[in-house]
Amino acid sequence: MTNYPEIIRWGIIGCGDVTERKSGPAYQKTEGFALHAVMRRDACKAADYAKRHNVPKNYSDAAALINDPEVDAVYIATPPDTHAHYALMVAEAGKPCCIEKPMAPSYEECVAICNAFEDKGLPLFVAYYRRSLPRFLHIKSLIDNGTIGEVRHINWHLSRTPSAVDISGEYNWRTDAAIAKAGYFEDLASHGLDLFVHYFGNVKNVSGSSLNQQGLYSAKDAVVASWVHESGVAGTGSWIFGSFERVDNVEIIGSKGKIEFAVFEEVPVVITTADKREEVVIDHPENIQLYHVKNMNDHLRGRLQHPSTGLTGAHTNWILDTMVAL
Repeated sequence: MTNYPEIIRWGIIGCGDVTERKSGPAYQKTEGFALHAVMRRDACKAADYAKRHNVPKNYSDAAALINDPEVDAVYIATPPDTHAHYALMVAEAGKPCCIEKPMAPSYEECVAICNAFEDKGLPLFVAYYRRSLPRFLHIKSLIDNGTIGEVRHINWHLSRTPSAVDISGEYNWRTDAAIAKAGYFEDLASHGLDLFVHYFGNVKNVSGSSLNQQGLYSAKDAVVASWVHESGVAGTGSWIFGSFERVDNVEIIGSKGKIEFAVFEEVPVVITTADKREEVVIDHPENIQLYHVKNMNDHLRGRLQHPSTGLTGAHTNWILDTMVAL
């Protein structure tokens, strides 16, 4: 679809921390996009955000923003438990949408969202922005070019120390099982698992176990899993959120070498083969969703296919759900 106005005016539902630097400014910096309206349930906070970021309109009611005729597309940046509710409203309004990750608390909700947008012939994106970042695209090019031969296995270990909020017992929606049953795993591991699907294709088999080791909150705080991609690449992972140290290490092992990198930490990409070891540093942009947002503009103009759609986001949710459920 390319029948969009010269400037596509976006509205954001839920202009919280993630939109301050990671995403919101990217909509303002992308040629052909404008950030036209924002919404928070707290009207004062919505007005403050709009003032600080020079956004023309602000709302405390999501329906009012979604149905504003001056808003052409909507970015949903609320906690996951409201994603489906708002996304279905956006589909009914007939507008393109981008949803923060994870796409929803369950795979079933993701399917319902995808069906609603497909029925209307509307573009649907999910904010798995690592698929569009130069650092991770460089890794993909190394894989695709056969730098480490045929890929056999991928392993990711992520561990975190408990935060002050975790220890205090202060409410945090990210560790509320009613919103995210697997807590930080859903919020963080989704990024890497989605990236691995981008590298190696859809996953066909998954097994996993999840548990709560610390008892600090209602959500699970430890997950271990294994999986196999349709391409034949096997994977293993462990995500521990009650460790004594922070670790973020991915190894992609091939027939002729390996690639090591971090999903979140700012460390070099390391490529090791039989005859050499190379480190590559590729910085992220100031607003980390910038390339993701620019790719949405190019998709809407018919210039390319965006790498992170509702269908890919839903598949990642299926992987998450299966790992936690077993």
